[in-house]
Amino acid sequence: MQASVRLNGRVLWLSERADVMTRQLAGESLTRAQAGPLRDQISTDEMTPAWACLAFDETLGDYVYVGLRCSEDVADPAGVFPVKPKAVREGGFGLSVAGLRRGKGSSREASPFAEWCAGIRIVVAESFERIYAQNCQNLGLLMSTDVAIAERLQAGETVPIEAFLEDCDPLGADIVRSGGLFGYTQRRLAGEVLPPYPVHAPGPMTYGEKIIAKALGVPRVRAGDAVFVPADWRFSHEYVTPMAVSFLRHAFGDVVPELHDTASMLCFEDHLTHLDAVRTDDGRPAPLLNAAQRLGAVQREFCVRHDVRLHGRAPGGGSEGICHALMLERYALPGQVVVGTDSHTPHCGAVGAFAFGVGATEMANAWLTGDARLAVPGTCLVHLASRLPVGVGAKDLALHLLHLPYIRDGRAIGQIIEFAGEGIAHLPTDERATLTNMVAEIGGLTGLIAPDAETVAYLRERRGIDFALAPWMTSDAHASYAHVIEIDGARLGPMVASPGDPGNGVALASLSSAVRIDIAYGGSCTGSKREDLRACHDVLVWGLSQGHRVADGVRFYLQYGSNDVQAWCEAQGYAAVFEAAGVTMLSPGCGACVNAGPGVSRVPGEVVISAQNRNFPGRSGPGQMWLGSPATVAASALAGYVVGFDQLRRDGFVSPAASTPDRRCGEASQAGSGG
Repeated sequence: MQASVRLNGRVLWLSERADVMTRQLAGESLTRAQAGPLRDQISTDEMTPAWACLAFDETLGDYVYVGLRCSEDVADPAGVFPVKPKAVREGGFGLSVAGLRRGKGSSREASPFAEWCAGIRIVVAESFERIYAQNCQNLGLLMSTDVAIAERLQAGETVPIEAFLEDCDPLGADIVRSGGLFGYTQRRLAGEVLPPYPVHAPGPMTYGEKIIAKALGVPRVRAGDAVFVPADWRFSHEYVTPMAVSFLRHAFGDVVPELHDTASMLCFEDHLTHLDAVRTDDGRPAPLLNAAQRLGAVQREFCVRHDVRLHGRAPGGGSEGICHALMLERYALPGQVVVGTDSHTPHCGAVGAFAFGVGATEMANAWLTGDARLAVPGTCLVHLASRLPVGVGAKDLALHLLHLPYIRDGRAIGQIIEFAGEGIAHLPTDERATLTNMVAEIGGLTGLIAPDAETVAYLRERRGIDFALAPWMTSDAHASYAHVIEIDGARLGPMVASPGDPGNGVALASLSSAVRIDIAYGGSCTGSKREDLRACHDVLVWGLSQGHRVADGVRFYLQYGSNDVQAWCEAQGYAAVFEAAGVTMLSPGCGACVNAGPGVSRVPGEVVISAQNRNFPGRSGPGQMWLGSPATVAASALAGYVVGFDQLRRDGFVSPAASTPDRRCGEASQAGSGG
């Protein structure tokens, strides 16, 4: 690699202000001061919206930042989208700069790859999300958290390459110097470099550190160690597999090395299996349906060629199940390492598996080597000191955590989030999975719950496995934690997140006015498990007993997470209740959560209450999306406005005329404290 860096192109300041973005895209070069406040918390949904990710080649560069929401003025909460297709590529930009937490959300490597394809070779931000940052390094994009570097480069200065390695661990620096992960792997396969192995004397470790040490066969690992950790399972889905396949071909041509242990590889077709149900206003199929079908075809061809197990489309529509649901229900075990091409891979941490998301390059690399790159992080302990009250669930706890300053400000980025305490011990595994799943929104590497009697019971009931817990499967008494969050579960109440970010958590009781809804959606990997649908069922049974069905003008969708969940619900008699209440049932799949199925909004004025995990701008349509627990979603569907189940039972149904509902968002005070 070159010893120094000069800017080849212009600087694009990702400003909060739409007029600033428009001026830059029109050809005007601005200084840092002229750019004004930079956008914080830019999600990968904004960098490359879901529909753009149907492309997995260089055409992605046409769509970079098209979902970026900016404000026309400080009093404009809705915002506008100033970046049009091809604008960045045609603008001749070589560097882009953002504020805090750049790249939050999905693990999609399509975002940095789109930046690369648009001509950007350097990305700068005040801070980066873990997966996005690692994807940038793997692709060979230079990174820095020093905004002054952008100003120096813009002024024509030559900057030493070391300035872009300051935030890298030694392995990351080697990867950057090798031009990306594939360059490093080619050197590794040729015997030019050896993967690093930590050498430490035995000592106390957290449960997560113990899993990594056991996988590596070393006595101890510590925060800061950079390794390649062997994986027990490697899985991908149709949104990412084609890109990983194309990266392999680009790196190795027609002679791709043999894949490592294909028996421990899995593929899923789950993200886009409901896109064919989406219609335009005039009844035509979704315009991107052909591109989505192409992704599925590429993945099916890959699985046939390499004899990889594929969980595909179901004969009656949808899929066999969402990848995370099936990984938890059928594959992951306590103490195992699981890597998947999805940020919600930590779902499997509910049974004590060390599960984390990776991008397309890392998965393609893992197919070759059987291991995945990992910088061992510090651990944040979330200690739930008491049981949650009746009517308060794991989703409420997750939304409470997300609004805490420690997490909201990005200090938990890349950490292991370990959940423990009396409150966790009394949660069923499905609820535990909600917590570990939403570690993706926290920005953590993975979420973990040490296996216990509940884990053993779950594996016996769901899989018929008599699993014996090993003595090592817990954190040591004197293990070191980077941070501890203490929560009194008994004091928590139902939570919602207002539109725009899952971190916009507010106590449901603090809403000062009713928020009328058009759509209620209970689904996604976070909200489609047995316990989630049980909660919806119980609310609807109560509603029917009071003579109420889904409110007029509201569309309520419930989606099964897997065929196993669907069969269980039908055996419990839930289907009859759902039908009687006026619910539209959907077969398994990701669907609306990735803007690819029933349950998405169609126009900006529509308001949605959803049990899914994310409500970033444009994530599930152009409307305003609130997040809540499954019980809150079901209660809101009955009432026609955002409301909790306990509140609905206590206060009854409020007429819209009496409540003067706000169709956008009710004013609320921030809930909770601490963190």
